[in-house]
Order: sequence, then structure tokens, then C-alpha cells
Amino acid sequence: MSSRGDDEDVTEGAGIRSGDLPDDLTAAEAGMWQAFRNGTVYDLSSGDTVVDDPHGGHPWGPDRTVRARIVCWLLLDGPPALAGRVPSLKLTGVQISGILDLAGGTVVPYVEMKGCRFEREILLPEARFTTARFVNCSVPRLEAARVHTEGDLHLPRCRFHNGVRLTDAHIGTDLLMNQAIVYRDRSGRSIAADGMTVGQDLQAELLESHGELSLRSATIGVSLSLRGARLTNPYTRLALNAPQLTVERTLYMTPAGVGSAMLSGATPARGTRIQRFECQGGVRLDDGRFGDAVDLERARFVFTDEQELSLRRIQAPELRFLGEKPQRGKVVLSGARVGNLVDRASAWPGPGNLHMGGFAYENLVPHGPFPLAERLEWVAAATAEYNPEPYERLAAVLRAGGEDEDAREVLLAKQRRRRESLPPAAKLWGYVQDWTVAYGYRPGRAAVWMAVLWAASSVAFAHASHPPLKGGDHPAWNPALFALDLLLPVIDLGQVGFWQLRGGWQWLAAAMVLLGWVLATTVAAGATRLLRRS
Repeated sequence: MSSRGDDEDVTEGAGIRSGDLPDDLTAAEAGMWQAFRNGTVYDLSSGDTVVDDPHGGHPWGPDRTVRARIVCWLLLDGPPALAGRVPSLKLTGVQISGILDLAGGTVVPYVEMKGCRFEREILLPEARFTTARFVNCSVPRLEAARVHTEGDLHLPRCRFHNGVRLTDAHIGTDLLMNQAIVYRDRSGRSIAADGMTVGQDLQAELLESHGELSLRSATIGVSLSLRGARLTNPYTRLALNAPQLTVERTLYMTPAGVGSAMLSGATPARGTRIQRFECQGGVRLDDGRFGDAVDLERARFVFTDEQELSLRRIQAPELRFLGEKPQRGKVVLSGARVGNLVDRASAWPGPGNLHMGGFAYENLVPHGPFPLAERLEWVAAATAEYNPEPYERLAAVLRAGGEDEDAREVLLAKQRRRRESLPPAAKLWGYVQDWTVAYGYRPGRAAVWMAVLWAASSVAFAHASHPPLKGGDHPAWNPALFALDLLLPVIDLGQVGFWQLRGGWQWLAAAMVLLGWVLATTVAAGATRLLRRS
């Protein structure tokens, strides 16, 4: 047989259907052909780890090279299997020259390529596979828009030098990209997977993404794991762009063990080096839907002042905000709705960098100490201008958890924050209300003031001139009852209507009536709140 190098020179002989070797195959291709019919692994590796590294610079010669045209021939229209065998393409340590173009084709045989090197891009748009596995391969670019697999698509430890495109792809079970390294394409994207559907898990643990990872409107049937991943995009605003993402269970942006053979999500063995999830560039998860949780435990976000972790309008039963506090940029939770907010005081950014307008949560589950004073600072950090809603939400959650006293403190903090936005006169009156009755949220203080005023005025009225208004019958003068009759605005103790005060005593009586109304109303309002919550 001859070994001409051009794809067009391949002769499609009449005996191919019977399994005969076609003309013009190289020795490497002939061996691959026979391994395909036998369903066995075709291994051309040398045994030297340095030479066999598909990402290294050591050249692989013709003895390890097959043409992409022959690979496509086998996958799309290959020979029958030997008796008792299943045809499959299992390549190890092979170099594929030319463009592997399977666009629009239906690939029935099982495909597995390990430690292979592709000289040109892989084209799989609208192709159909049962299962395809590319493990630890060097690929210039994977173009696989609208690809369809009945089973898995595995791309672990692969390196893609000009990006991956999986737009509108349909993966029947799992998509694995663990430890893959992906560089950006001409548009600045590392992985473009908008509209992709994955039947079960998308695992991209320890992934390195250099560019924008785009998952807009993608749907993941079980969980999306970015454990230990490193997303870097210094070129544009976003490193992870995934609005309207749907994950039926949990999105993990958590640590992973490095170099361990543990199962995904398992606790790393003792002594295992841990790599946290790290993102250098903006994150957009707006309008996402998550069936179980969004887990940000120990996540590290490195933003510029213009970038942000955007969780606008997400919905999840649980948000685990347990990462490292971003030093710059913003965290935006506007309109988000979660059940449990699991958080840590040290995880939240400072004033001006946190936005929570319309953020609804049902339960607070702090990890570590998170005293009420720091929780109030958390709310204040989210409201550059006065907004009552975050305070009322926090108070409602505390009250639902039986923390009535803390809830009153939050509402008092709301009034104090509101006071700062008022004009001077109203602000002064606010300080008076705060100092005297704490805006009515501490009714006991009002009762104490009433007792003090009663005692003081009783002593004062004991020295007051008090001629009767009318002659005839009148009760005996009792300064203590007279003062109490002035302070209690509704109850008539039979003292005020019988005695006449003049001068300063008259003004004192009027002041007592006014203070009585204010303090009694405060006590009544506080008692009503207590009865309503009991």
C-alpha cells in the first residue's frame, strides 16, 4: 500500500463493506482501522511521559499520525466489526492531522481518545453521538454547536487553545470538563454554551477558563460543579456570564481537592491540597433558578470597581454566602428570593458595595458569630440612601424566629436611619422621640417617664395655689391624684374639673396633659405590638 498524504488521495475500495483494508492507508492508519474493527484500544504512545505529553513540545512523527479524513471515515461509514466484536474508535497517544469534520453526521460507534494531539480544530456542529470521550487531548478549537449526545460528553484535562463552542448543545447525561484548560476565541469567550441542555451533571472542577465562560439560558438537569475552578477574564467585564441559568439542584463554587482521586463533592482526604474557587472578573447569574442551593463557600472574587457579583432576581431554597469578602466591586442581590440565607459576617462587602433592594429571605443561618449590631451594619451597607424595606425584611425574619426583642431593635434602627434623611426640625423632633420613648419600640421607657413625671408633678402641685372653680361641694385637694388625672388622658379621676390654676401652674398643667397623651399613646402602641405578636 502507498502512503500519500492528501486526504483526497484515499481510495474507497469496493471491499470496504466486507472489512478489507482500503488502499493508500499509512501503517498507523491501517493499525487504527484494524483496531476499530476489533473494538480495541489503539495505543501509539512511547511510554516516555515527556514525549507522550500531548501538550508538550516534543514532535510526534508520521508513525504516530493519522489523517482526520480516515478518522471521519471510520466513524461515519466504517467497516463492520469482526465476529463477536463491537466497532469502536479508542485512540491513545495519536496525532490527528487535518480538520476532524463530523458536522451534521451521525456517529454510532463508541468514541474515546486519550492523550491525543489534534493539529486542527474539531468540527461537530449538529453531529449526533451516543457517547464521546476526549481525555487529556490538545485541541486548537472545539466547534460543537447543537451537537447531540445520547450519553456523556467527556472533555477532562483537555486544552483548547481557541475556545469551545457548545451553543444549544444537548448532552443526554453528563458533561465533564474537569481540569480542562480553555483559552479564549476571537470573540473573547473561552466556552460559549448558551442554551445548552445537560441531562444530568455538568462537572467543571479545577477548570481553568481564560476568557468569558458563557452559559446564558443553559439548563442543567442535576448539579453544576465549578469546585476549585479558576475563571479569569481581564479582557472584558464578565468572567462568568450565566443569566437565566437553570440548575435543578445545586451550583457549587466551592473548594476542590487537588491531585486526589476522590469522587465529585466528596470531602477531601486529610492532607489533600485544597484549591478554592476563584474568579477574576464579573459574575452574572441574573434570573437564575436553582432547585437546591447556590454554594459560595470559601469562594474568592477579584473585581475591578466596575465589576460585580450579580445575583439579581435569582430563586433558590438556599444561598450559602460563605466566601471571601470582595475587596472591590459590588455584590447585587436586588430582587433575589431565597429560603435560607447561610452567611458569615466577614463575607459581605462594605457600604456602597452591597445592594439588596427587594431581596427576600425567609431564614437566617449564620456561620460563626454574627451579632445584631453587625447584622444592622450589613443592612446599612446595602442602603446608601434610606430604604425601609431591608430593615422590615430583617425584622420580619427575626420576629418569625421568635427574636422579638431583636426585631424591635431593627425597627428602631430603621427609624434612626430615616431620621438622617429628614429636614432639621423633623430631625430634632426625631431625637426627642428617640431619647424619650425610643420611637415607641421600648414602651417600658415611656412608662418610666410617666412615673417620673407623676412623682415630680405631685411634689410641685403640692405647693400650688388651687382655689375651687365653684363653691359648694368639691373633693379634697390631692396633688398626686390631680397630677395623675392630668397624665391619664382618658380616665377621669375627678380632680381636674374642680380646681383652678393660675400663671405658671396653668402652663405646667397644660404641658402635663400634652405629655400624658404622647406617653400614653406610646405605651398603648407598644402593648398592641406585644399582643399582636403573642
